[in-house]
Amino acid sequence: MEKLRFSDCTLTLLDRRFGLRTSFSNPILDRWLQSSITLTEADRERLQELREILILNVNGWNEQELSLRFIGPILSLVNFMEFYRFNLFAQRHIQAVINDVELNGEPDTIIATGYREPEIPMFAFTEYKRLIDPQGDPAGQTLAAMLVAQALNGDGQPIYGCYVVGSDWRFMLLDGKQYLISRDYSALSDEIYDILRILKALRVIIMDMTAPMPTN
Repeated sequence: MEKLRFSDCTLTLLDRRFGLRTSFSNPILDRWLQSSITLTEADRERLQELREILILNVNGWNEQELSLRFIGPILSLVNFMEFYRFNLFAQRHIQAVINDVELNGEPDTIIATGYREPEIPMFAFTEYKRLIDPQGDPAGQTLAAMLVAQALNGDGQPIYGCYVVGSDWRFMLLDGKQYLISRDYSALSDEIYDILRILKALRVIIMDMTAPMPTN
């Protein structure tokens, strides 16, 4: 059986191995990106602080520093945890066999059902340190993790993703065999508020996806 690490994956390789196709429009992605979530004044003040830190450091940080000092604090503003329903996990191994190919790796971050251990991933996140010569294909690596999440999920629901290159964030959606990648959102500009708004909208989506089934 062929085995592929996420770090080896590119969009072209995944298209060919798994019959994927990209698209420029999907109403599910549009609703996510255009959500009307309102940020609090405390959110805005914290984002302004984080943006100033990013401006001063983004060209010198390595990936770990970017994650600890910028991405982590932004994710903490969202609080991707609902006790015993879903949680945010970092560097956890996930894998699945798809079309006789084993895909496996450790995404920087996933949001999955489960409390202490991830069970069914619904969101995959990959970050890179800078625009200059990033190692590998962040879009391909994120999409590979999303494919594994789709296989483990098994219920046909869309899978969400995001990757960061330098200060630029891109959001992704995998719906069946179709995937979409958003435009860049720059954390150096006022688009940092859009980034948090989109992440908060994701929490609402995941709350709906993991809502307990009604009982009669």
